[in-house]
Amino acid sequence: MRIDVLTLFPGMFSGPMNESILRRAQEEKIVELHLYDLREFGMGNHRQVDDSPYGGGAGMVMRVDVLVNAIESISKGEQPHRIYLSPRGKRLTQSKVEKLAKKDWLLFVCGHYEGVDQRVVEGGWIDEEISIGDYVLTGGELPAMVLIDAIARQLPGVLGKEESSAEESFSKALDRRCEYPHYTRPEEFRGLGVPDILLSGNHTAIKEWRQAHLE
Repeated sequence: MRIDVLTLFPGMFSGPMNESILRRAQEEKIVELHLYDLREFGMGNHRQVDDSPYGGGAGMVMRVDVLVNAIESISKGEQPHRIYLSPRGKRLTQSKVEKLAKKDWLLFVCGHYEGVDQRVVEGGWIDEEISIGDYVLTGGELPAMVLIDAIARQLPGVLGKEESSAEESFSKALDRRCEYPHYTRPEEFRGLGVPDILLSGNHTAIKEWRQAHLE
């Protein structure tokens, strides 16, 4: 899968995208990640990417001409699935993550300041808006990282065992519920033990216990 990110702050991605599972996914060529600095598409000597909002008000709005030029330049006449990370978007769910994981090419547009000129959305340069929750962040970079992490986990070969993603919280296999509690060694710790059923070796009973403890 190819994932492109259009952002004012590409440096924010250097840590999270180069550790753990996401690093391995890129090393094994399962995920191909490209970061684009929006200021490279800015206007004039100062690479301006934003301006004051029409109608007045606090903050700055990211310019439609800059964003569209950037999106079209990255797309090169092809058609990635373009996502704008926005508090106005639909709430992210695991089922949405699974659908996005089937795409070949995603382009994330990270807003900043007061957001983007609405004409970027109205003009058809964005395919969908996604929100990760009902709260406000400084920009779309953190939501983009959340989406990349969630999507990468769904790609074949990224996790050690395929069932790791098939049977985890909010997966279809668990009826979109949270996973059951997990335990490992030591068997007892400061008076806290492991449920007897998990030590019984009775796989049918263990399966029933786990099913009963889904939330």
